Amino acid sequence: MRTAVNYEIRGTGTTRTKINNTEESSMDNTALFDQLRRFDTPTIVNALEIAGGGRAITGFTRRTLIAAFPDLPPIVGYARTVSIRCSTPFDPPVRRQMQLGYYEYLDQQANRPSIAVVQDLDSLPGVGAFWGEVNTHVHWGLGCIGAVTNGSMRDLDAMDPKFQCLAASLCPSHAWVQVVEFGKPVDVLGMNVKDGEVVHADKHGAVVIPASLLQKIPAAIDLMARREKVILDAAKKPGFGFAQLREAFVASDQIKQ
Repeated sequence: MRTAVNYEIRGTGTTRTKINNTEESSMDNTALFDQLRRFDTPTIVNALEIAGGGRAITGFTRRTLIAAFPDLPPIVGYARTVSIRCSTPFDPPVRRQMQLGYYEYLDQQANRPSIAVVQDLDSLPGVGAFWGEVNTHVHWGLGCIGAVTNGSMRDLDAMDPKFQCLAASLCPSHAWVQVVEFGKPVDVLGMNVKDGEVVHADKHGAVVIPASLLQKIPAAIDLMARREKVILDAAKKPGFGFAQLREAFVASDQIKQ
């Protein structure tokens, strides 16, 4: 059960809807997120294919991303969407108003942890870095554990080491970076994301987990692991060859649930 509460972003005249989950629902998702963090993002994508009944070419990032901290474990959270621009000069008061509105939007969300999904709108994304020392620390303090962007990042040695940032490029400048819009759908390297959707990400990239499939992912992972185990066990045995591989595929295909 969820309740909706309207609130206004100060200084913007914009009204947002804040969703409050019951304690039971929040606890359920917390346990589920903890479980999903044990698996890398390719495993989650494979599990989505099983849970959803087929393969897909959408729902995940489709270009290479650079991980600020490749050794950090996977992250799972609710998407907080924002679009930015870096190539166009801004009016300082307007920029500050949008910046504060975006930060308040992050802080007002009931569902946490969050992941910032940031679309750089420039024709050449990454000409200025939205992510660096200051923004990673600020976002972490506002309950955001990571970011996915088609833009750039900088300050690699000064970023919050707990915050995983996946960016398409590196850039030494922040240029004219400015928030254009937030809370609206974004497209980051082919991954279309709406505010509040669940995102799983690691050094391989990111994927959206549809709400209708979220609870099905653990069982799908278990099924996939049992199917793959038959093939992997066979491949590791002495005398492995094509005949053994064919038998392993047959045995794997027979595992239905």
